[in-house]
Amino acid sequence: MSSVVIYCRSGFENDAAAEITFHAAEQGFAGYVKAKPNTGYVIYECFEAQHSDEIIKKVDFKNMVFARQWFAGTLIENMPVEDRVTAVKEAAKDFPLCSELRVETPDTNEGKELLTFCKKISTPLKKALEKQNTVLREPKANRPVMHVLFLANNTAYVGYSYSYNNSPFFMGILRLRMPSDGPSRSTLKLDEAFNVFIPEKEREERVQPGMRGVDLGACPGGWTYQLVRRGMFVSAIDNGPMNDDLMQTGQVKHFRADGFKYRPEKRNINWLVCDMVEKPTKVTNLMIDWAVNAYAKELIFNLKLPMKKRFDSVYECLTMIKEELSKYGITYELQAKHLYHDREEITVHLNVIKVPQNLYS
Repeated sequence: MSSVVIYCRSGFENDAAAEITFHAAEQGFAGYVKAKPNTGYVIYECFEAQHSDEIIKKVDFKNMVFARQWFAGTLIENMPVEDRVTAVKEAAKDFPLCSELRVETPDTNEGKELLTFCKKISTPLKKALEKQNTVLREPKANRPVMHVLFLANNTAYVGYSYSYNNSPFFMGILRLRMPSDGPSRSTLKLDEAFNVFIPEKEREERVQPGMRGVDLGACPGGWTYQLVRRGMFVSAIDNGPMNDDLMQTGQVKHFRADGFKYRPEKRNINWLVCDMVEKPTKVTNLMIDWAVNAYAKELIFNLKLPMKKRFDSVYECLTMIKEELSKYGITYELQAKHLYHDREEITVHLNVIKVPQNLYS
């Protein structure tokens, strides 16, 4: 089994390919990428078969920006349509014992046409894999996850990922419902970010009612809405108008100011959020300034991507953050993801754990 199969947003195959090549090389692995435009997945072929398993163990999935999901797998083609279950069973006979089975497709129009078939085959396939002792009857924590990614009704990649180093979501996608009173569809980006970046066991402590938030570039209030619904008091910074319903909650103060110039009077901000349309390096420098000066404890912000060299642009910005915060001796955690509800941007989460007081006192 020599393939690492990576799901991504359709149209971002080259970025996902560049990313896995970068991280594999960083860990000392060699291989080549197979990627076709608008397919929603890429394949990294390792020169040595056992390295696919090593990559999905050693490369931290949290550091993968463009990857929605991944697994080590092998391609099965020309499965007999009257008995695809046996073909998948045979391919999986030497897999580690898996906790669950996910029968998936790429997130494309063609892939979606296969979802009904995937649901239909899931039950008989799982029963057969249980009998073969490849998949457990009941899910169990810390066991691998088996994936079957159908590309056509007779073609699939079959493999497994590790539950401690993958996406917990089906197809790597957290699907959310648009709130009826949400001011804009951008509200789903921040909702997804909270769910993806903040571990569930820490969410109650780190995202509490009564906390203070700042939303830079807030108009009309899509991201402010997510802070308000979590019980926070928000300073909304934007020269444009805010949603009337949000203003009537009593939890929002609207400051008509430039988001790049605004700074809080006190260092008591729990959450800074920012979804401004600007060059990614300019937004990155602004976020670094907020972090170094300890204006906010946690930051979630979007970086708008250029049309070309998106991987290079993203990693340039992430490197800027790492180098600047390390230079000032700041302890932090950094994650970035091309979320399902993102389009031509990525979302970054920066948790500022400790800032030396002499930097801002």
